[in-house]
Amino acid sequence: MSAAARFYVARLAGLRVFDPLGDQVGRVRDVVVTFGSGRRPRAIGMVIEVPGARRVFVPMTRVTSVEGGQVITTGLVNMRRFEQRANETLVLAELLERQVTVRGDDGPVEATVEDIGVEQTPTRDWLVRRVFVRSGRKSTRGLLTRRRGETFTVPVEDVTGLHATDADQAAVKFLEQFEDSKPADLAEVVTDLPAKRRSEVVDALDDERLADVLQELDEHEQSEILSSLKESRAAAVLEAMDPDDAADLLSALTPERAETLLQLMQPDDAEPLRRLLTYDENTAGGLMTTEPVVLGPDDSVAEALAIIRRQEIAAGLASTAYVCRPPHETPTGKYLGMIHFQRLLREPPHSSVGLFLDTGVDPLLPDAPLGRITRTLATYNLISVPVVDENGHLVGAVTVDDVLDHILPDDWRDDRHEVIDE
Repeated sequence: MSAAARFYVARLAGLRVFDPLGDQVGRVRDVVVTFGSGRRPRAIGMVIEVPGARRVFVPMTRVTSVEGGQVITTGLVNMRRFEQRANETLVLAELLERQVTVRGDDGPVEATVEDIGVEQTPTRDWLVRRVFVRSGRKSTRGLLTRRRGETFTVPVEDVTGLHATDADQAAVKFLEQFEDSKPADLAEVVTDLPAKRRSEVVDALDDERLADVLQELDEHEQSEILSSLKESRAAAVLEAMDPDDAADLLSALTPERAETLLQLMQPDDAEPLRRLLTYDENTAGGLMTTEPVVLGPDDSVAEALAIIRRQEIAAGLASTAYVCRPPHETPTGKYLGMIHFQRLLREPPHSSVGLFLDTGVDPLLPDAPLGRITRTLATYNLISVPVVDENGHLVGAVTVDDVLDHILPDDWRDDRHEVIDE
């Protein structure tokens, strides 16, 4: 059997997939297997991520080559979004890092699945033949003497618990393939996972990454995941979220649950959320973030550029800085005007930003309705607009993405990867 007719699944993650003409179709994200009674698991297809971050299914019957760091397919690829069926298992998402028992002549060894080996048969079926594992418990009897952490490969028939739905499982290796993915793409992957595996992945994410993912989910999914966390961690994740998104999530919880989480948060993080929760969700106050880029009039252009180039500042907020009297945390001192990123690039680095203010756009009050917000953004071609209180103190800013989240249909996330007929 040629090397092209066998592969280990973990080594496929991220490999490019090409059609017969040599054009790239996408990248491998997973392999789908099915388990049958009394027979080896069978690989039935690959999950491929195509441009636009849509995940589609390619049957193994369409795979002609798996070698040379690439996958070659034949025929047309169905671009319908992949939806996992009840009898299907995703190797990378559900089998890797699963706790199993390996059978030996002189006793069992507990181990963790590190990889799955698949081979093509003469009948062109793709079967799971081998399992690459890492020993988790030392055994000192007979030929199967293994030290903790030792890796070895065994036939799939010698592995018990590979398909156990209640098996303990980590998610570190699974998440490694999404290290460079945008939060929205990882959010879609998390949403598609079975409930138990989703919980394991959520546990493996750090608070910052989980906060980013939550911000890309709909209200029901956000509440479901937040409710599954211990209260202390739920509070920490809320602290890591953008204030407007965190406030929206808190408003979807019961008042008692929301107050409990606010009490657990740091006062400096909880106070802006309490303020946001007092506004109607379809007003400037309900849509705004309380953490825009705020500068003093004497700050230099160089200082302003250093602030907005920070990685943690979202692109929508980095496009515009708001110049105010001290204090420079919302609610600030008197709002003076805004300065746009492009203007900063055109001015001498040592100059004060107060010399170049745009004062031609009237700031909004917190009770400004959604219609006025959209008209202001459209009229002046803005990415964000300032919000001030009745005393002229800056309390936040509304960005285009905040508005889009409220004017798009509630189910827009469900439809974002559907194929649109041209």
